[in-house]
Amino acid sequence: MVLLRENPILLLFVVAAIGQILGRVKIAGFGLGVAAVLFVGLGFGAIDPAFKLPDFVYIFGLTLFVYTMGVSSGPGFFASFRQKALRDNLLVFVILLVAAGMTIALCKALHLTAPFAAGLFSGALTNTPALAAVLDSLKASGGDEAALAAPVVSYSLAYPGGVIGMLFAIYVAFRWLGTPVGAATKASESASALDEEEPLESWVVCVTEEEATRGIISELRGRTGMQISFARLKRQNTQLIATDHTQLRLGDLLSIVGRRSQLEKALHWLGEKTEEHLDWDRSLIDFRRIFVSKKTVTEMPLERLKLGPRFGAVITRIRRGDVEIIPDHRTVLEPGDRVRIVAPRDRMDEISKFFGDSYKALSEIDVITFSLGMALGLLIGRIPFPLPQGGTFELGFAGGPLIVGLVLGHLGRTGPFVWTLPFSANLTLRQLGMILFMAGVGTRSGFAFASTLQKGGSVFALMAGGALVTFTVALLLLVIGGKVFKIPLPQLAGIISGTQTQPAVLGYALEQARNEQPNLAYATVYPLAMIAKIIFAQLILALW
Repeated sequence: MVLLRENPILLLFVVAAIGQILGRVKIAGFGLGVAAVLFVGLGFGAIDPAFKLPDFVYIFGLTLFVYTMGVSSGPGFFASFRQKALRDNLLVFVILLVAAGMTIALCKALHLTAPFAAGLFSGALTNTPALAAVLDSLKASGGDEAALAAPVVSYSLAYPGGVIGMLFAIYVAFRWLGTPVGAATKASESASALDEEEPLESWVVCVTEEEATRGIISELRGRTGMQISFARLKRQNTQLIATDHTQLRLGDLLSIVGRRSQLEKALHWLGEKTEEHLDWDRSLIDFRRIFVSKKTVTEMPLERLKLGPRFGAVITRIRRGDVEIIPDHRTVLEPGDRVRIVAPRDRMDEISKFFGDSYKALSEIDVITFSLGMALGLLIGRIPFPLPQGGTFELGFAGGPLIVGLVLGHLGRTGPFVWTLPFSANLTLRQLGMILFMAGVGTRSGFAFASTLQKGGSVFALMAGGALVTFTVALLLLVIGGKVFKIPLPQLAGIISGTQTQPAVLGYALEQARNEQPNLAYATVYPLAMIAKIIFAQLILALW
């Protein structure tokens, strides 16, 4: 025990390791996952106040997590404003407004003061910046020590229930609302949702439809909307590469790549499926998986790379993480993508050098752009914004880096600066940030939480009140979002996590969804949810 008290780094990794072990334990299919680190931290903090990690640990973890998540979600976040994001944000805003009104009514019924109510609201919705804003407001108004202690007590009592309640809500969503874990969602729901659960297939078709011969392939794709890739072409025993400028002829054998549903639609425009395998002949035309590691080819549309005129090559598929994507001329490559190239055999080495094809480069991050992005986010987080009732609020360590990450992720590149991160590096940094944040918050809150439990009085009333607020928010999201608006479950889980502004809940949602779609929904509603909770928490004090 003495060793842990004197070595905060050792304490951090002990909490993280035990949390990861317990997170893998499942009872009736329910497990905490990475969120278990938070509860292990609470346990250590409850044992001894000396088991407390420095502020830097959870602040750095939170900043690292939200920035990397913002960078990865930026393109989809801004694209979503053309679709359902306005609806989702309005839904979250209204539900949080209901939660604020409910908190006031509940605390008045329990004869609790305004500071208790503001802390209860912040804890039930697990928003530390809101609590900080409440404490700043109380200090500015000349609040005494009792007034400053009240929101901290109610926050610490409501916080664990706020996490557990939302974890349970996501569990219920995936188990009881009729959609299995990992189910695919509709591609139209977001710019990055690409039917990623359906595998890609390669077919060979014989061109028998006149429509296919009218114009070059790019024109055919534009007329028909086919979401497939064209690879090889066999014409009179000669193999060619089917680029966008190729014009098909009747009798051609054509290799196409796509998802089964899209391939079946393509037959209507092209012809008949055959059993021939064009890719078995690799004497002149070859294919290869190549890592995208060179900055000069990332964050720009494929049409600008001019692979056809430059190398006589085509990209038939892109693998990003565990998802395979069918590219078109507007597709933008990201560091860490693996592209499948079909090209003349004698140009393959040249093409590999063009894309980089370096696994070592993919394991590294650009420290300059990463540091600049993080620094800019922290600076934005310190800007004071005026409130209608007077005073100011700041986006803080979470909101500033998140917003900057979203913007930079959307921009992708600014001159020579590439803001995006390799997928593997982003995922590693994001997970590390989440663990640091949960371990730090847990150890720092554990002893205060345990001490409050021993005081009796309104302890159980505060715990029940916080649980009721959390339950109401979760229920409204599940019913309105899932049943009324028919939001697909992976996205609904991300909205629940974003409404709670809780990385631990998002981590559990990602494990349940088994894809990255909760990230986009989380990033879509997180900024408004966080700002709304900061404002509502202070309005509870002002309107009491």
